[in-house]
Amino acid sequence: MFGVFCVNSTQNMQDIYQQMILEHNKNPRNFREIPAPAEKFEGYNPLCGDHLWLYIKVNENNIIEDISFQGKGCAISKASASLMTTQLKGKNLEEAKSIFEEFHKLLIHELDPELDQHNLGKLKVFSGIWKFPARVKCASLAWHTLKSGLEGKKESVKTE
Repeated sequence: MFGVFCVNSTQNMQDIYQQMILEHNKNPRNFREIPAPAEKFEGYNPLCGDHLWLYIKVNENNIIEDISFQGKGCAISKASASLMTTQLKGKNLEEAKSIFEEFHKLLIHELDPELDQHNLGKLKVFSGIWKFPARVKCASLAWHTLKSGLEGKKESVKTE
């Protein structure tokens, strides 16, 4: 007989989301530097001390060939950067911008991943973060760093 795993309650789903965030914090994906000619962008949240460097390599067709990060921060910040890099690798810049917009709406509770159409995939683990306004900045640091860098802003991003 096969065991069946079924999530029937909101609490169980929140537990799964929390486990995924903790897993990506403990074992972040794409936690490394990409050597030149990759672009390098810096993000910093002085209120909580999250500080990261984002590396991105985009090809001539505007496809994200590689994306990674390094730095230090809380579990939410590191997990968000880890999940962002796995979600965006292989996407074109327009798709990345669209996912950024969806993720931002998720963080401020303008998108409900259970009701609204989206392309967030595993990023929906951050769906309840809006209940903790100080943590929204942690979850969005890597994303705002990427957006700012791709818009040509070379100064470091500060989320306060």
